Amino acid sequence: MMTYDNANIFAKILRGEIPCHKIYEDEHTLAFMDVMPMADGHCLVIPKAPSRGLLDADPTVLAKLMPIAQKVAKAAVTATGADGFQLRQYNEGAAGQTVFHLHFHILPMKDGVPLRPHTGKMADHAVLAEMAKRISAAL
Repeated sequence: MMTYDNANIFAKILRGEIPCHKIYEDEHTLAFMDVMPMADGHCLVIPKAPSRGLLDADPTVLAKLMPIAQKVAKAAVTATGADGFQLRQYNEGAAGQTVFHLHFHILPMKDGVPLRPHTGKMADHAVLAEMAKRISAAL
C-alpha cells in the first residue's frame, strides 16, 4: 500500500489553500459539496486526520467520522427531498479512488432519477453554495 500524500486536494482544502462549499466542520471532520456532483446534494465527508483510505485509518478516526457521515446524509436527504441515498467509499485506483484522502460520498437519490456521470466538469459554484446552505440548515 502506498503512503499518504500531504499534497492531495483534500489536504489542501483542510489547510485552507483551496476553498470549498462547507456544510459542517468540527475538530475531527469536514463535510463539503462535491464540485463535480453526480446527484443534487452530492457531498463529501472527510476526516481531518491524514488517512489514505479505509485500511490505514485509525479506528478512533473512523469512530468520529461515521456519526458525522450519518448526520450529513440525513440532512442531505432532507434538503434535497431525496427518496434515499448512496454512501460510497473507494480505496485505491483499482477501486475508483482518485483523491487519496479517506472520504465518503453521500449521494442523495430520487426514485427514477439516475446518477449523472462523473465527467470532470465542475458545477456552478452559486448552485453548490446554495445547496451547501440548504444541507447545513437541515443539520
